[in-house]
Amino acid sequence: MAALLGLEVQEIQQLLAAEQPRYRARQIYEALYRERHADWSEILTLPVSLRRELAARHPLGLPAIERRYDSSDGTRRYLLRLQDGKTVETVLMPEELRQTVCVSTQIGCALGCRFCMTARMGFERNLTAGEIVGQVLVAARDSRVAADGERLNVVLMGQGEPLLNLASVLKATRILTDAGGVGISPRRITLSTAGIAPQIAELGREPVRPKLAISLNASTEETRRQLMPITRKYPLKELMEACRAYPLRPWERLSFEYVLLKGVNDSDADARRLVRLLANLKSKVNLIALNPGPEIPFEPPAPERLLAFQEIVRRAMPCFLRKPRGQDVYAACGQLRRMSADEQGLLPAE
Repeated sequence: MAALLGLEVQEIQQLLAAEQPRYRARQIYEALYRERHADWSEILTLPVSLRRELAARHPLGLPAIERRYDSSDGTRRYLLRLQDGKTVETVLMPEELRQTVCVSTQIGCALGCRFCMTARMGFERNLTAGEIVGQVLVAARDSRVAADGERLNVVLMGQGEPLLNLASVLKATRILTDAGGVGISPRRITLSTAGIAPQIAELGREPVRPKLAISLNASTEETRRQLMPITRKYPLKELMEACRAYPLRPWERLSFEYVLLKGVNDSDADARRLVRLLANLKSKVNLIALNPGPEIPFEPPAPERLLAFQEIVRRAMPCFLRKPRGQDVYAACGQLRRMSADEQGLLPAE
């Protein structure tokens, strides 16, 4: 049975019997995405007979919450079970004025970045557009985020490399930004890539797309190759050329994510090289101290080293220190590896 989640209006219309009026597709679309219903029985705009008929043929397809881990700082890590029984992780980060959902685009990751726990999983498969959107809907529903999307940010920074699953990511983005769908502004959706240069250009040609963030993490080709094997295929020079050619919208900046590793890429010289590397780009830098984990052969820098690095960079461009969220439940950046409660010494939330 084909799930509805991830379908656009015209695709839902194709599933309906020919005798159904065209507005039924729009009713189903809005019920699923804008109203965030999780079961056919909740969609009261449809006749009972039609609900029963559709329920027998088409599950809505929302992921199920298998476990939820609640951090002491309010962050939630969800282990979601998909229709085929596989699991993926999603993180919700509450703040005073907004909530951010960090979603995965693949199960696992093939890129092998040496400072990332997700890389230890290997790659299982791409997620569908419905599975990407479903993570947002489930986290928002569970946390009771306002349905208008005005206080909800989405970052495609969970498991996987989004640009290696670009078709599904773009379709999910269309649904997430559609006023009749989830209704989130494109300004509130960010995609982070390890640097797949050809797909950066492809993304830039799309009329509806997320903001772009580059996971950079080094100021030299040699260091980046050591940390991020994808650099061997797409060298730093090629990546930076793709960034300079990227067509920014008037309100947009490129974001560069830089994970700081003690004694590896955190020196004053690294900071000065980073400034030169990003010269003449309309950009900002987000610094992230390494979130440690099992089998990760690096350590985070001391707080004073982070501040010294930031001070050099922000003389030239906006530079922010990203506060770690959810480290105690392995929900922080680079920690998503489906860690079990036994492995963590944690118990799932009631």
